[in-house]
Amino acid sequence: MTTLKDAVVLVTGGSRGIGKALVEELYARGARKVYATARDPRTVTHPDAVPVALEVTDPDSVATAAARAQDITVLINNAGASVGASFLDSPLDDVRQEFETNFYGPLLVTRAFVPVIERNGGGHILNAHSVLSWLGVAGSYSASKAALWSQTNTLRLELRPRGIDVTGLHMAYVDTDMTADIDAPKSTARDIAVLALDGIESGAYEVLADDLTRQVKSGLAGDLSALYPQLA
Repeated sequence: MTTLKDAVVLVTGGSRGIGKALVEELYARGARKVYATARDPRTVTHPDAVPVALEVTDPDSVATAAARAQDITVLINNAGASVGASFLDSPLDDVRQEFETNFYGPLLVTRAFVPVIERNGGGHILNAHSVLSWLGVAGSYSASKAALWSQTNTLRLELRPRGIDVTGLHMAYVDTDMTADIDAPKSTARDIAVLALDGIESGAYEVLADDLTRQVKSGLAGDLSALYPQLA
């Protein structure tokens, strides 16, 4: 289990939405330092956070961020993108971009920071997934999050002997800019942040943040028509 009091944490996509809520909740739990990354670090508004410029798809940007944040023991891969490109109709570059951000981005960041966390005595990584990791209804977004889920499961096994625990965070709609045009029940960003950090501190392998997510996860072993009624 990982104690967040006095911890040094890096949160990707830490300037808005869930990332901003994570930064706020980390300081509420007594974190000593929180690096909050954004493409434009001027958008990081928390008065105590350390703004860091980061483009997760750019290896040079990732290396620069890792060189700066050499004292972390907790990494939260929260940054992501939602294009929802159609496999049949969208430009292939849109599909590739979603994978670059949602799969390769967290991988680049993790590979850069694992030696840092290990050198500092071990710690924790949390990857932000989605209920759409298990539902193929959002084109390349669903596929990229499914791939990230698989990456997280593999990294959990690879990093355990190195003293680094790994948690996967799954959630349905959250009240952020990404879902502003969607009329559906939504969790608050703070609710998700609280559950995510509870998961880190308890050593949970996965955090299922709402009823819909728990329902979908429980249905994975059933008939496909339960998850996809249009097949019935």
